Parts: sequence; structure tokens; C-alpha cells
Amino acid sequence: MKRRTIEGREGAEDLAESKSTNITWHEGHITRVEREALLGQTGVCVWLTGLSGSGKSTIAVAAEHALVEGGRLSYVLDGDNVRHGLNSNLGFSPDDRTENIRRIGEVAKLFTDSGVIVFTSFISPYRADRDKARAIMGDGDFVEVLVDASLETCESRDVKGLYQKARAGEIPEFTGISAPYEPPENPELVLDTNTQSVEASMEQLVGYLEKGGYLGAKA
Repeated sequence: MKRRTIEGREGAEDLAESKSTNITWHEGHITRVEREALLGQTGVCVWLTGLSGSGKSTIAVAAEHALVEGGRLSYVLDGDNVRHGLNSNLGFSPDDRTENIRRIGEVAKLFTDSGVIVFTSFISPYRADRDKARAIMGDGDFVEVLVDASLETCESRDVKGLYQKARAGEIPEFTGISAPYEPPENPELVLDTNTQSVEASMEQLVGYLEKGGYLGAKA
């Protein structure tokens, strides 16, 4: 990846490099299996990816609500929300997008280890960045979900006018218009939101988790 400087700091590769010294990893006294037994579920990161307006956040919130209603502990990490705090110092350049996803992957890993069913709702346009997030998880801990909607469908839902601004050149590096989107090649699940309702997509997603055994603790 090309190195660059943004506001006096190094590029995303350098941000990812550990600059801490004299540190030691400390194992806790409570295991993940014990936490999952307490919660009666299996921790997992459900990574929703797709264009802006495809329905990622709406489906994630609906799934979280359904799971909590059913007595499961769940949490949504939303793209806009995370950029208000943890990633407020990142923009939308390729390097910053990579660092954004790297940080979210690490946070999602902590949620998963705690036994929570965590939904991440990010465009996450680069396949390599999503693959890196998967790589830091354990087997079965990362479920990649393509929220599949055409550019035309997404633009028709654009109540904020973001696509219009992007086409007018007012928003640079906007995914689908002036920046690329690389869809997953082998996602665990595809939700076709061109024709499928939010309710149907949510039910398909929760059904996948139930069939996969995530709604019960590991034996």
C-alpha cells in the first residue's frame, strides 16, 4: 500500500504498527466459554457490507432488536456512530478507510470474545480490509453478509442526498460514484435488498444465526 502523510501523520500501514513497548498480554481468569455459558449464546461478528443506502444499518438494528427481544445480548457497531468517537480522526481516503476497518475489526473481536453477537454496519469497500478483519477472528467467529442492492436502488433511497452531492463533485471519494466497491467473493450470506423487505432480510439473517448454532452456547 502506498505510504502517505495526512495532517502530519503517517499512512494507514504505520498507524497499524504497534508503537508500544514493554507490554505483555494478560490472560483473564474467566474464559470465553464461561462467558458464553453465562449468556447462553455464542459470540460472533456479523459483518454487513454494501453500498450506502443498501440497508446495512436498518437490518442490523432490526436484527439486534429481534435478538434482544428473544433474550440474546447483541450490539450494533454503526459506521457513522463510530466515526463520531473512536474513528473521528479518520477521513474517507483509501488509507483512512483501511485504518477505519482495522480498528473496527479489533473492537468487534473484543465483543465476540465477550460472547456478544455483534453486528458491524460499514460500507467497508475493500475486500482485503474485510479479509484482514476475518483473519484476526477465530474459526466461525466472522460471518460476512453482503447487503446487495444496485446503485440505482441505493440512490432511490438516498434521503440525505449524498449520491446527488457525490455526482455533483461535492463529496469526494464516495463509494460507488468516485471510489470503488469490491463486493465479497464468497460471503456467508447474501441479502438481496433490491426486492426483499427489511423484515424479510432480518428474518433471513437471524435464521442463519439460529441454524449456525450461535443463539445457544457452545457445547
